[in-house]
Amino acid sequence: MDTSKLNKLYLKRFGENVRKRRIELNLSYRQLAQQCDVDFSAISKIEKGLKSFEFSTIIELAKGLEIHPRDLLDFDIESDDFIKN
Repeated sequence: MDTSKLNKLYLKRFGENVRKRRIELNLSYRQLAQQCDVDFSAISKIEKGLKSFEFSTIIELAKGLEIHPRDLLDFDIESDDFIKN
């Protein structure tokens, strides 16, 4: 898998973790945005895997979601995804 596709896969998996936790906490995009320094529209795009972001965004989202940043990065990627064709 080329780097661009792998990056998109990482963004998608990260976004799924953000969405899952936000829903567990019963928070809207706006409510989460109020708890961290990330715009609500950016949160929506991050959850859909459509937006790249800086490390500080991970920290802010984790703060707003009341979890450790590593929990947002805890996702599986198949080993085949790392094999270049």
